[in-house]
Formats: sequence, C-alpha cells, structure tokens
Amino acid sequence: MHISHIEHIGIAVKNLEESIKFYEEVLGLKCYAIEEVADQRVKTAFFMVGQTKVELLESTDPEGPIGKFIDKKGEGVHHMAFAVKGIEDALATMDEKGIRLIDKAPRKGAEGLDIAFLHPKSTHGVLMELCEDKNK
Repeated sequence: MHISHIEHIGIAVKNLEESIKFYEEVLGLKCYAIEEVADQRVKTAFFMVGQTKVELLESTDPEGPIGKFIDKKGEGVHHMAFAVKGIEDALATMDEKGIRLIDKAPRKGAEGLDIAFLHPKSTHGVLMELCEDKNK
C-alpha cells in the first residue's frame, strides 16, 4: 500500500454553519464545498489548507456515527484520511496485517471519493479513512 498524502482531517461539529463562520472569519479559510452524504447521515463542509483538506462533519441524525461521536466525546477531531491508489488492494493488505476493517469494501463518500474506514482499536486510537479518487 502506498499513501500519497493526507487527503483530509475530519472534524466533528455540532453546528456546521457556526463552524464554517469560525473557519472563514477567524482562520481566514474559504469553504469551497458543502455536501450531504445521506447514507452516512452527515453534512460536510470542506476547506483547503495547502495540499490538505479540512472536512467539517455535522450529523443529520443523532443516531448516526457523527451524532454518536459528539454525544460521547464532544466536538473535535474525528478521523484522519489518507489518499491511496488501489483502495481494494490497500484494504486487503490491512486485513492481511490483522487490522480491523470497518468497511470490508470501499463505498462512496463526499466529493465522489471511494472510502473505507479502519477501526481505531487497530490503529492506536485513531479512526483512519482510506480514500481513492478514481477520477485522477
């Protein structure tokens, strides 16, 4: 498996609109996309910081993964996403190495990326996401 770069850092927030305002007015960043990913029960907003994106995640359902995360841990860093080529092979490699997979096969995520998550109990406490842009 070859990781080319950090694709994005996902941050769970209670209120997307308020959080966007902070990132734009205080940090001087520009939100370039807002998208709802219905099957993940989340609404996202993206910012570019150099070569890396920051993804803000607001739950659209308190029982969704982000809603449960915020209820348990509060707002904050939710996951680290790495860009890979050949996500299916990367998942097979992780499985062979004994890493617990949340997703056994890639699924569609925000911005049309193929994504899959690795369980934090296998990655030293960090929820990790593998991402592949098949359009590149």
